[in-house]
Amino acid sequence: MRVGILCSRVRVEEKLLFQAFQNRGVETVRIDDEAIVLGLPGASSLRLVGEEAVSPCDVVLIRSLSHSRALYASQMLSASDQITINAPEVIALCGDKLQTSLALARRGVPTPAVRVAFSPEAALAAIEEMGYPVVLKPLNGSWGRLQAKINDRDAAEAILEHKQTLGGYTHSIFYIQEYIPKPGRDIRSFVVGGETIAAIYRTSSHWITNTARGAQATGCPITPEIDAISQAAAEAVGGGVVAVDILEAPDGRLLVSEVNHTPEFRNSIAPTGVDIPGRIADYVLEVAMKSER
Repeated sequence: MRVGILCSRVRVEEKLLFQAFQNRGVETVRIDDEAIVLGLPGASSLRLVGEEAVSPCDVVLIRSLSHSRALYASQMLSASDQITINAPEVIALCGDKLQTSLALARRGVPTPAVRVAFSPEAALAAIEEMGYPVVLKPLNGSWGRLQAKINDRDAAEAILEHKQTLGGYTHSIFYIQEYIPKPGRDIRSFVVGGETIAAIYRTSSHWITNTARGAQATGCPITPEIDAISQAAAEAVGGGVVAVDILEAPDGRLLVSEVNHTPEFRNSIAPTGVDIPGRIADYVLEVAMKSER
């Protein structure tokens, strides 16, 4: 068994994953997404700059920080019959917040209300129709970056003008999400191979509760409700290895805000007591072995 790990850099998560495979006696190879050259099917499908082609792996675990690199690399590898986790279809959905919202809505997974507009004027009208506050998010991105809680018309006009001035075409696609007043926390659950293996509370005095922004992680019991909505969200985007961000509405409803296809987990192992990298490694090997049968 040979497992490739495609990554931008070796962070704590990737070190833990390499160690998990090593503990299982599995050969791993790091594939640097800055050095790869990918070919069309029938050609040498994967090589590194200045080196010979990389020997085929039984499976490649996609851990690139860049959504576009993760997506295009997984698509090219899959076209050459290379198994990737996650699959290109999962990466495509999870890397785009609008596509994620559509996938969740198609499966009836409860989410905050969303409006999409293509001009500042239409976006302002949508915001005022929804009522303040709302959350304006970029279509792509992680760690809570470039998200804005808009509390009034003055803020809306200023932020919409800034986004239009930034110029990139994605900045002119205004993704507006209903603001859900959180009880000082949200929930992140980890779903691997259709099983909810762990969940944490992310607690912060700030309305953005990402651990990358300083939120504190504590263990969250996996209730039947959390398990059900986590599995439903993971299934809606195609399964694999994902993290599901869940909001607790004031009326008690659970709502899925986002689904992450390359989840960080360094802060979630100790609070939950779950060997998350080990569970991911076991799933990756299970998928690879099934494909050989």
